[in-house]
Amino acid sequence: MAPVNRTMFDPLADSADGARHWITTPVTAHLLRGALDVEHTEQGIVPHRLPAKVRQQFTDGRLAMAEAQPCGVRLAFRTRATVIELDARPTKHLYVGAPPRPDGVYDLLIDGLLAGRASVLGGHLLSIDVNTGLAEHRPGPIGTLRFSDLPERAKNVELWLPYNEITELVALRTDAPIEPASDGDRKVWLHHGSSISQGSNAASPSTTWAALVAAFARVNLINLGLGGSALLDPFTARAMRDTPADLISIKMGINLVNADLMRLRAFTPAVHSFLDIVRDGHPTAPLLVISPILCPIHEDTPGPSALDFDALRGGRLRFRAMGDPAECADGKLTMKIIRDELARIVRQRAAEDPNLHYLDGRALYGEADFAELPLPDDFHPDAATHRRIGERFAKLVFTANGPFAAVHHPPSGERNVPST
Repeated sequence: MAPVNRTMFDPLADSADGARHWITTPVTAHLLRGALDVEHTEQGIVPHRLPAKVRQQFTDGRLAMAEAQPCGVRLAFRTRATVIELDARPTKHLYVGAPPRPDGVYDLLIDGLLAGRASVLGGHLLSIDVNTGLAEHRPGPIGTLRFSDLPERAKNVELWLPYNEITELVALRTDAPIEPASDGDRKVWLHHGSSISQGSNAASPSTTWAALVAAFARVNLINLGLGGSALLDPFTARAMRDTPADLISIKMGINLVNADLMRLRAFTPAVHSFLDIVRDGHPTAPLLVISPILCPIHEDTPGPSALDFDALRGGRLRFRAMGDPAECADGKLTMKIIRDELARIVRQRAAEDPNLHYLDGRALYGEADFAELPLPDDFHPDAATHRRIGERFAKLVFTANGPFAAVHHPPSGERNVPST
């Protein structure tokens, strides 16, 4: 299967001999999985992972960028097509003063297996100065993604969108009709977390740790991983409350520390309130609370976090913990304090909520893992570590006596996270 990029599409170029007749299918919400809302533009739609009401109430730039980046969002359909083209306009990000970041990646999966991977050229450019925080938006053209030489048989197709590029979907073309995919009896897994859950530094959208777990467990993923914005916001809890789901997990902690957002006095009631709101909509669903993975710079040192400008001058992106451990006496939060408090809260609540569970994030990535696979920027895992976290989560949560094991049982012999 050969993916290519083109900035324009000429339907006559491929159909001059009359052998191929292109079919354009409107890109609408019924073809999408993993989005909670869509925004209609002059030329297409932009998937969103938070509802319009939230976006209108709270216009924080970081949250707006994160929720519009379509982490876990994919087009899902069934077709006999041998060629698939998607017109899209991404919003790419340039961080002035930091090492360049790679283009967003699209993954094509056929019957659950990776069949192609490519990026879209063109698009808008959002330039952000890491020294001043000033941003400049430069409009750009639509690009075209093309996958050809696909097997000529009926097949289930998923086209996973980049987890790190806001994406306007403009047109979908195929050389055979398509119909929306059937979800069958797959359960819905609703997950909320930070940039690690969103996929930061993963190789591609279908290989973030959460996407790998969803493939293993054969569940439909709705990923509310929000880079820099897993902050116990009530509107996120309300969005989760109102989203139909069979399995729910919440990974919290790192953003509260690196933003230095609250003290222990505020943290404890905020966790209770967040869980209360989610439970209002899902009173008996298995609900898993996950504490932070190991983050050595913040294990005993509170936030805030800041860019390490000495490392930047050397061409590396790294972060530093700017707090003072002595400030913990005044209620400042660290990874260890958050883990202890989350474990205590879940124990307390589980006495009346037997479907509430806790997972220590260090079981997914701990000290031994850090020695072997250190965090490149001191915060985010690399592609290999995403896979390790996914493997651990799948084993601890979806198999044996894990909190989600009773809901779904993968076929015997399929206990490994799929290779890509």
